[in-house]
Amino acid sequence: MKSVLLCAAAVVACALSVPSIAKPLAAPGYDVPAGKPMRIVVLRPDVEVGSLTAGGVAEPNADWTATARGLLGTSLDSEAKAHGNTIVMMPDLQGDDGQTVADYQALFRAVSDAIVQHKVLPGQRLPTKKEAFDWTLGPGASKLGDLAGGADYALMLYDRDSFGTAGRKALQIFTLLATSAIGAGVFIPGGVHICYASLVDLRTGNVVWFNLLPSSAGDIRTAEGSGAVVNKLLTGMPGTTAVPALVAAAK
Repeated sequence: MKSVLLCAAAVVACALSVPSIAKPLAAPGYDVPAGKPMRIVVLRPDVEVGSLTAGGVAEPNADWTATARGLLGTSLDSEAKAHGNTIVMMPDLQGDDGQTVADYQALFRAVSDAIVQHKVLPGQRLPTKKEAFDWTLGPGASKLGDLAGGADYALMLYDRDSFGTAGRKALQIFTLLATSAIGAGVFIPGGVHICYASLVDLRTGNVVWFNLLPSSAGDIRTAEGSGAVVNKLLTGMPGTTAVPALVAAAK
């Protein structure tokens, strides 16, 4: 919960203060081997979708979550194939293998939260990370490729979406009218959107590319919305074509 709130705070700060900062980050000078399609293992998207009540409490919805996770997985597969890359979906594993995957997904979240805090959020950047982009999951990440039957890279996605209830929307309208009458401005968000993805080179375990969306690009409960989110999220990823040059680590 603490990491989710930390990331949420970072996203809100980015969206409200410097929205232009939300650009893909990449390891300086890194590129995929020319003429060689990437073989990417996609881990099960870490997704939770629910409602945001008038009191600001997020209430998960299992049906929405299952639908969104499936649609995002399909969209990731389609987007990667469109660029000539080979996608391998990580199977549902049990026992020690399943625990290994779960451990790396948890590590991915921790590293990603650190990237958001220290590379994306202004004023929070560590002096040692100001110029560098050298985040890693460690060389043991190669196990993920082995468990997927062979892969050079791992693509990991994290998404949290909450949609305002009728009570939340009523509160928005009331707050807008009340604060406008006294000349004040109070912003009540209708929902919360947190979405980021990273590409990991499994030969080294290094995070070679990272992107964060500070605002919603679509309703991930629909095929059209999930496709729009994935398309925007993967803009600038190594191995894709017809996209802007990668932005080196933010200075």
